[in-house]
Amino acid sequence: MSTPQTYRKLQAIAIGSDFRNVTKVTEHSFDELIKSLGPKNILVKNIHLGINASDVNYTNAKYTPGIVPPFDVGFEGIGSVVAVGSEVTNQKVGNFVVYTLFGSFSEYVQVPAETAIPVPAPNPEFVALQTAGITSSLALTFSGRMTTNETVLVTAAAGGAGQIAVQLAKLAGNHVIGTCSSDEKVAMLKGMGCDRVINYKKEDFAQVLKKEYPRGMDIVIECVGGEFFQTCLNNLAVCGRLVVLGSVSSYTGEGGLAGDNVNTLQLLAGSKTVCGFYLPAYFPHVPAHMMNMYKLMAEGTLKVHVEDKGYVGLEQIADAVEYLHSGKSMGKIVVTLPEDNKSKI
Repeated sequence: MSTPQTYRKLQAIAIGSDFRNVTKVTEHSFDELIKSLGPKNILVKNIHLGINASDVNYTNAKYTPGIVPPFDVGFEGIGSVVAVGSEVTNQKVGNFVVYTLFGSFSEYVQVPAETAIPVPAPNPEFVALQTAGITSSLALTFSGRMTTNETVLVTAAAGGAGQIAVQLAKLAGNHVIGTCSSDEKVAMLKGMGCDRVINYKKEDFAQVLKKEYPRGMDIVIECVGGEFFQTCLNNLAVCGRLVVLGSVSSYTGEGGLAGDNVNTLQLLAGSKTVCGFYLPAYFPHVPAHMMNMYKLMAEGTLKVHVEDKGYVGLEQIADAVEYLHSGKSMGKIVVTLPEDNKSKI
């Protein structure tokens, strides 16, 4: 097969949360990429790229303060190994791998071999587990300290992380509540085992919790922020744990990624916990949790919903990001890279 002379990737050319206007597809030398392959790295030709709500936080420099454009963007992908570094022994050319890495929105990307997880096929469902799924699994285990027979609330439950959190909490023997914004999402979540789905466009979120769950929530997986965060905090049970995965309601506003205030006296009397969860802090635990989710998926007990919107090519990543933030998306959103002549090796 022919070796390309160039490859393309998506880069941030300015700082901001308007993803479309601060990013640009750029072209680079493939020969230089090959020559720079680190001894412990592998070169992956991407097939599917995962879209995350926090992609706009990265372009807005919220995760890497002081970063100077241009810089590569994107968090995750799945593809085939086309080259391996001189010291790599656990990967080989032809393998399919899924990975998490800053700068994944590229036709080709260097990935540390030890962090790339082999998969049997380049299915987009594996991408759905890589960042969103693993975040939910780790957050429930370490921050939520989940056991069984508890009441678990998941906000934005029909999203990439939410859909996995709902199912893992249910599989652990808990009563699970999910919030969403449409009847289609209600049906999806009920099909995944959610015990109570609250369509906040039709029901008063706070009133439902107050009336139907007066004891409060043992665990909350919170992704929305703002009024949602405050409602969740107000309905946290004694010894309850509220885990903040993000604040998506603020991501695309001016400045992006705004936080919420917590009155510590509200926590004190009920021995309540509010904590944040950021995936990089838990990287050593990723392989074991990924293997568990792969097992559950193979058994058919964990369903992974990938919404196929037909996004193809780096040029449509901005469309996918905007669709995710429209509030209409269900499950995981992916972009597929085409098999064109320029990108073959």
